[in-house]
Amino acid sequence: MKEKPRIAHIAGSNATISNSAALVTSNKARAQRDLALLRDESGQPIRFDALRPQRLAKAVKLYVEQFSAHPLERDAAELYGPPDGYLDGAGNFHRSRTSASDVPVYEVTLKPEDGLYPLPYMAVQADGRPWEDDGTEPLAPAERSRQPFYPSGERLFEEIDRLGYDGHGRSSLIASRAEIDFYRVTPPGGYKKGEPPEVMGRDFFPYRPYHLAVSPPRPALATITNEVQRILASGKYAGAIWTQGSPRIEETLYWLNLLIDTTLPICGNSSQRVHGMIGNEGDKNLVDSTELIVSRAWADEQGRNRLGVVLVQEQRIFAARDVQKGDARPGGYVVTGGHGGILGAVGHEGPPTLTYIPARRHTWQSEVNLARLPAAVKDAEGALLGAAIPKVSIVKEANYYAEGEDAEDDADLQALIERNARRYPLAGFVLEGHSPYGTAASASRTRLLRTAVQRGMPVAIVGRGNNEGFTAPQGPFIGGRNLTSTKARLLLMACLLRFGAPPAGDPQDLLARYQQVFDTH
Repeated sequence: MKEKPRIAHIAGSNATISNSAALVTSNKARAQRDLALLRDESGQPIRFDALRPQRLAKAVKLYVEQFSAHPLERDAAELYGPPDGYLDGAGNFHRSRTSASDVPVYEVTLKPEDGLYPLPYMAVQADGRPWEDDGTEPLAPAERSRQPFYPSGERLFEEIDRLGYDGHGRSSLIASRAEIDFYRVTPPGGYKKGEPPEVMGRDFFPYRPYHLAVSPPRPALATITNEVQRILASGKYAGAIWTQGSPRIEETLYWLNLLIDTTLPICGNSSQRVHGMIGNEGDKNLVDSTELIVSRAWADEQGRNRLGVVLVQEQRIFAARDVQKGDARPGGYVVTGGHGGILGAVGHEGPPTLTYIPARRHTWQSEVNLARLPAAVKDAEGALLGAAIPKVSIVKEANYYAEGEDAEDDADLQALIERNARRYPLAGFVLEGHSPYGTAASASRTRLLRTAVQRGMPVAIVGRGNNEGFTAPQGPFIGGRNLTSTKARLLLMACLLRFGAPPAGDPQDLLARYQQVFDTH
């Protein structure tokens, strides 16, 4: 037998793709316990219980009515073999028909080792009340709330393989293609009763229940960099899949595109709708990423990744540099910069198709990847230090912003500059100004940013929004070309790590190296 490729799945923060809908007590359980039933808008009990994947505790024999899988099965009855037997009016099973009213059935034994089955959710709260949401009551504190996020990808992939199927009726869509190992790097769910207990906001990062939402802090970028680099350098994998929240993943993928020194593919996946919800696209995205990695369509003649890090969403392959969430719906991702960004398609009939190859440097080619960073920002083992992650702020400019030339109007920017000088040895700014030139409407703020550069805080300028022009360097300011401000921030952070802060008073030579990276990454 041919050995299947092995892929690393890495669970990132706030990931809707691995976030299930609230486990709501079914009407079957409510009726059993004499609790108020779930009702529809007319006041009638809901027609069907939601079925949630669960495990059987023991084997059970069932009888499935023949021709009940599709309304037109019976129309082709002559093409079918005989049923396993018949149920009479009293529900007794017979191998042969005993009357014309007998129901033809298939006999099947369901076993615990079969895996998950969709079943009514029968649990209630400790005090006997039904579960209505994630918490025991609205706005319940963390200790009285359940976690809707899976702690790793293991259960998510199992549900996709067990319950998902393609257009040809085949299941095991991931497991049939690859072996998966599961890693937790800033995961969305945690083991609060583990040994040692995991702490929300330190070890895991959910956004539901919404009033308890937490996100990883800036130093977490070092953790993400080190772990992804370690996993892909192990020699065990054909590639990796990174999952994260849909508005966050675009930045993380671009960071990985810049920092990770690997010739292997990294595919990002997110979802605009929770796992299991009607219209959820996340499961298909994961299947498509698996297909892309296994296909090796990403490989050049030397077997190296020629695409860089990509986001695979709704059967499209986006370059990490050029993708942005535009709306909270399937198909809601857009390309930025106005000059491409969709590299191809995957998940259609036939193999993945590439239409464009990025010209920008990435991963193993990147001038700012982990292997090229100086020892000053790493520990003795070569891991990136969390304390070294630079502090880069985004300053957004608009017309009619200032009251005049009163210095008090710029007190916010002045405070940021002084804060950086006092606390952060590696710091800078991104100015999101006019399109496409990145200029600021306020002359006083421009002067302040010039002083920041002279004090060792580089400033990159970009046009507002999804700028389709190419913002050029202007004086001491780095031209961000057609990057968004959020992507320019990450690239400026990477440059600070690679080259250090420009020397105060004479920054131009080093800023020229910054500009070379902005022009090519």
